[in-house]
Amino acid sequence: MARAGLNAERLARAGAELADEVGFDQVTVSALAKRFDVKVASLYSHVRNSRDLRTRIALLSLEEMADRAADALAGRSGKDALIALANVYRDYAREHPGRYAAAQFRLDPETAANSAGVQHARMTRALLRGYQLSEPDETHAVRLLGSVFHGYVSLELGGSFSHSAPGTDETWTRVLDSLDAMLRSWPAPAPGADPDSGADDRTADPDRPN
Repeated sequence: MARAGLNAERLARAGAELADEVGFDQVTVSALAKRFDVKVASLYSHVRNSRDLRTRIALLSLEEMADRAADALAGRSGKDALIALANVYRDYAREHPGRYAAAQFRLDPETAANSAGVQHARMTRALLRGYQLSEPDETHAVRLLGSVFHGYVSLELGGSFSHSAPGTDETWTRVLDSLDAMLRSWPAPAPGADPDSGADDRTADPDRPN
């Protein structure tokens, strides 16, 4: 019999806390059962399996970051918005490394389409409209920002920049300055390029910027 008070939402939040402590890859139904000192079978009335649990943690993490991003972007545009959004992801990853890893968990298309990942893509596209990009360049830029933000943050979390000068904060500032300059002088399409390619590529999962 499941312990009173346990439900899917509580398990997802407990799983998110566990992910921050031991790593997202280590979060399983069995590990969570030990945390609550209950039998594994008692949790299966709330989550189907470990993948279901990880999916719920991913959805929670995406929602938390989307809320932070919406607050950070309010009233900002252009470079200020770019910096604000980038810092949301970096700060969240530093504070919640397991949750941040969960946000990268690949969701099935239907789940992704109904997740806060859609909000992330929309906020990034709204930011890019300040740089007057049209399709397919807007989609290219969404992917560029996602690649740079996630790549830098992941390397930083892994300690890749911790043994040399300059400091990572200085490099981060220069990276964002460079992104702003690139977006302001976005190159024209190559001759013969299909101007409509990518115009409909607006799904949440590929364009999620984290």
